[in-house]
Amino acid sequence: MLSLILLALLAHATSISCQNILEQRLNIIILAGQSNMAGRGGVANHSVRGIPTWDGDVPPQCQPNPWIFKLSADMAWVEAREPIHADIDAKKTNGIGPGMAFANAVLSKDPNFGLVGLVPCAIGGTNISQWQKGGFLYEQLVKRAQMALRSGGAYKAMLWYQGETDTIYKQDVELYQGRLKRFFNDLRSDLQAPRLPIFQVVLASGQGRYIEEVREAQLKIELANVENVDAKGLPLELDGLHLTTPAQVRLGDMLAHAFLHFQPNPVNTNHSPPIFVPYFFIIAQVFWMVISFS
Repeated sequence: MLSLILLALLAHATSISCQNILEQRLNIIILAGQSNMAGRGGVANHSVRGIPTWDGDVPPQCQPNPWIFKLSADMAWVEAREPIHADIDAKKTNGIGPGMAFANAVLSKDPNFGLVGLVPCAIGGTNISQWQKGGFLYEQLVKRAQMALRSGGAYKAMLWYQGETDTIYKQDVELYQGRLKRFFNDLRSDLQAPRLPIFQVVLASGQGRYIEEVREAQLKIELANVENVDAKGLPLELDGLHLTTPAQVRLGDMLAHAFLHFQPNPVNTNHSPPIFVPYFFIIAQVFWMVISFS
């Protein structure tokens, strides 16, 4: 009986939040990248035909929360539920990603944080060249992020996990860092958020042999307010590419820790800082001039 009462209270709290979401300030978190951000935790080829299926296991850290919403594919705020990229990365089988674990971890560690608005944008199998300004993925990301902002609230961060596809060809590796910097800079400019914190997951795996080279490019990005969270060593599914469900939960917690302890850096400008001249020094100079000319 008690469990039924708790479920009823949770459903009531969720419906109230959904109705009043536009009256409250949303903390907007953008989720972008490729399959490990979209989430493949619990996805495997369980059938003789080799069709990927999700096992449906949702760990406690990824359960729905009346304080967590997501922007759906049709630009509506809905209760966030795993797999949260199911309607975004719709051509693939989605499972557990880091987004829900991140949001729940933030709320558990900071009860006063407020409503979380997740904006899923990740698409599996995408190269960094596909995320450049003018491309479909980039324009969709900007469109969805801007729509989220119009609902009320503020950008708090982007969680970015991408690069596995860029480990295949040496040319992609050589161009990776430049393309990544351009993407981050263009996105901040188009969102009018020059200090947008970006939490980049450094690769745990890859589709090619240049994994360490892409990791090095990520670790040496050297842009203000870009923080690296290293996924190396986290458990992988049998395919050797995608993080397991427990690994995604761990990654979500790592991202939440980095987010809550983040200290933003000021954006560099071309203006020199004002020169401070002590008041007593000015008085002394004036006094000296008076004595000299008297």
